[in-house]
Amino acid sequence: MRSAADFEIPKEANAFVAPVLGLPELPFIPWPSQRPDPGDGVFWKMPEIVAWAKGRAFAWIDDEITEADRTWVEEHHDGPALLHRVDPRCGLAIDDFAALTAWATGLD
Repeated sequence: MRSAADFEIPKEANAFVAPVLGLPELPFIPWPSQRPDPGDGVFWKMPEIVAWAKGRAFAWIDDEITEADRTWVEEHHDGPALLHRVDPRCGLAIDDFAALTAWATGLD
């Protein structure tokens, strides 16, 4: 499974964040300059994420994930996917890491 760094300026994230965390340069999703509207309450990033994943397993962590997003991904993505919503007031917490670990270790 590959990861995607979700930053507004991916090159800077790879230059400044990855080295501090001891990570290699990470792949990223290049967001379009115009945000598409997939409709039906689906977050504009979902089609881009699914297209980038190309059927591969992926976990997406965001504070704007809804049931509409989960349904859309189930209908449009052939591989395993975890859409994990975090509380924007708290960020990632121990329980979030536990959920991500449990999901990832359950992959074949």
